[in-house]
Amino acid sequence: MDHFPAKHPSVSHGKTGLLMISLGTPDAPTYRALRRYLAEFLSDPRVIEVPRLLWLPILYGPLLTFRPGKSAKAYAKIWNNDRNESPLRTISRDQADKMRERFNDDVLEIEWAFRYGNPSIETGLHSLKEKGCDRILVFALYPQYSATTVASSYDKVFEILGKMRWQPAIRTTPAYHDNPGFIDALANSVSSELASLDWEPEHILASYHSIPKAYFDKGDPYPCHCWKTSRLLNEKLSLPEGKLISSFQSRVGPTEWVGPYSDKTVEDLGQKGIKKLAVLAPAFSADCVETLEEINLELRETFFENGGTHFHYIPCLNASHDGMNVLEAIVRNELQGWI
Repeated sequence: MDHFPAKHPSVSHGKTGLLMISLGTPDAPTYRALRRYLAEFLSDPRVIEVPRLLWLPILYGPLLTFRPGKSAKAYAKIWNNDRNESPLRTISRDQADKMRERFNDDVLEIEWAFRYGNPSIETGLHSLKEKGCDRILVFALYPQYSATTVASSYDKVFEILGKMRWQPAIRTTPAYHDNPGFIDALANSVSSELASLDWEPEHILASYHSIPKAYFDKGDPYPCHCWKTSRLLNEKLSLPEGKLISSFQSRVGPTEWVGPYSDKTVEDLGQKGIKKLAVLAPAFSADCVETLEEINLELRETFFENGGTHFHYIPCLNASHDGMNVLEAIVRNELQGWI
């Protein structure tokens, strides 16, 4: 029990906090909301490494004039109109709520935030600080490390800490692309989803969000992490050689990105006579516009247009029991000595 001198102001302290960070989502599937969201996202120097003097005129000129309308249409296809929010917001909230169920509030205070959009990382950190957290674990929910995602999230955390008079102690979590629990959960998800089908896929495609090849050439380990996840998943499932294929999606612009590209891969499979395909997205801890619209809608359409007849999207781990087991195990491991 604390014993403060007379007239000492009330101070909350002594607690441990967890901040769970996902990429982000616009507040609405509208041009204005997407313009605001994309402006924040695409002005991040970790995402776009072009010199600011060259990039910002492009960003605030043609890109933010035309891209928001196209992106708004994509979000509108997957938007939860009943709750007026994107699936990623729903799932991120559910992940935090279920994590709270696994920890006593006296042991761990939990908040969730987005790198871009609302709730912000700044809001989450200040909320935990106000609740008395002088030790905070920051968990960027990306299985594979990339400077464009994990480093960007932690950059923002330390930028905010730089403005604090009384900083909490901070820990960050490492990538978990080869975590045995993560691989087990992915394998269980694939097995259970395929068991629910009345057909057998000829190939299983693991589609990862891509990064510019120049970033990889400069030392970003992300593609290697992706390939290792696929290799370990393939071993866990004991699949025949060549049945599991890895590819990369979401490339933008004329520059070369890490490949092979998912859309081209699916085109080739269909044209080679492959009729039945299952797809998963192991680079995402939660379903979002890239998985629900780009993979489950656009990639499905591409496969059918090129001769495919059966397509099944295997959802992300999301807030499932297995998915939460993975996140909880990582949190408990990284909090050793604190709780």
